[in-house]
Amino acid sequence: MVDTIDFGTLKWHHITNPTVEDLDFLEDNFHFHPLDIDDCSSFVQRPKIDVYDDYYFMVLHFPLMDKRTSLVKTEETKIFWGQDYIITVGNSHYVVQDLFDLTKVNPEEVDEDDIGGTSDAILYKVLYRMMKETFLLVERMGSELDTISRELFDSKPGDIIGQISRFRKNIIQMNTIFKPQLRLFHKFESGEVKGFAEDMEDYWGNILDFYQKMWDMIDDYGELVAGLSNTFDSLQTNKTNEIMRMLTIISTIVLPLTFITGVYGMNVGLPLSDKPYAFWIVMVFCFVIAICLLLYFRKKKWM
Repeated sequence: MVDTIDFGTLKWHHITNPTVEDLDFLEDNFHFHPLDIDDCSSFVQRPKIDVYDDYYFMVLHFPLMDKRTSLVKTEETKIFWGQDYIITVGNSHYVVQDLFDLTKVNPEEVDEDDIGGTSDAILYKVLYRMMKETFLLVERMGSELDTISRELFDSKPGDIIGQISRFRKNIIQMNTIFKPQLRLFHKFESGEVKGFAEDMEDYWGNILDFYQKMWDMIDDYGELVAGLSNTFDSLQTNKTNEIMRMLTIISTIVLPLTFITGVYGMNVGLPLSDKPYAFWIVMVFCFVIAICLLLYFRKKKWM
């Protein structure tokens, strides 16, 4: 179903779940390229912008945190952008739907200084709102990283491994979203994508700066979580070495004692075997050996 906000000569069409009839409406009324129409009915793997003589077609990816799994998933927004219209297509990021509903109630919401009342103003609002929501998500990831750092020495290893693995997966997903899209937004600031309103460079530059800041934060988080992962691995390796060291000390002490008790457990004639206190003599001898070994290990600073 095509929902429309009419600003006079300017219109904002929003199609949540495009049907065949909706796509036919776009093709018949706007004569978009057939490949762009096809993209509206499928998930496009990479962000892109197609430039035509009278319109632009953009596929943008933005992250959204799945509350059930705490993993970042990709939400796709498809936008047709022309002189007197903007069309958002697909089950887009919820920010687009919320902004559309808000604008429907209060059309002045799209006014933005000198560019108010243009398709560029609507596009800027959509991009800026999505940037703000993405920035909040990136900040929450930073808080999660701080929590991992604090709990690194206290929590159970299994919990830390799960948190680090989940965070690294989210970082990879964010990089997949941000890296190709950064080049796309550079096209706005460089003037390769001119738009339809005058003096938009500062606004597109603001979007790029916002995006660049988030990209830098994600890049820093990736380095930090790699450092925390290496620290955690070192801690676990050190703990394993400590355990193995203690087990080796115990085995070294027990080995001669096991040999002596094994020998005296045989049914053959052995020294002191006919003495009534042979058992206690052997026990004292084993005890002395154990004490001597402990003193030797301590002198060597092995324990």
